[in-house]
Amino acid sequence: MPWLVWLLAAAALGAAEFFTLTLVFGLLAGAALVAAVVAGVGVGLLGQLIAFGAAAAAGLLLIRPVALRQMARVPLVRDGSDALVGKRAEVTQEVTASRGLVRISGEEWSARALDESLVIPVGAVVDVMEIEGATAVVYPRELLP
Repeated sequence: MPWLVWLLAAAALGAAEFFTLTLVFGLLAGAALVAAVVAGVGVGLLGQLIAFGAAAAAGLLLIRPVALRQMARVPLVRDGSDALVGKRAEVTQEVTASRGLVRISGEEWSARALDESLVIPVGAVVDVMEIEGATAVVYPRELLP
């Protein structure tokens, strides 16, 4: 029952991948599954080793580089509070270095000025520079007098 040995090896390699997240052990686990299938149809040990080696080489040389590139990509769509950065907002309560309120996309947000020396009046249009917790850090679109 060599297929069972390959299945156990695949499970062990899969567990190793779970803990290391290197994309190496998971591909080797897939190769062990290929070898288990080859063993299950009755091919000898040499055929099983060749199948394991070919599947492992294909995974490590072809699949892993593509997967690593995809994982390193920056997401195209920002969501949650990250999506508010760069948006335009309107001041609904005077914004200072420590407090204020702005309306961003129809929602009220607590706000503070990016420049601590600024006091931004009600009605001014500001840009959201960053979000810190539940507070929007804003800067006026036009320099105030």
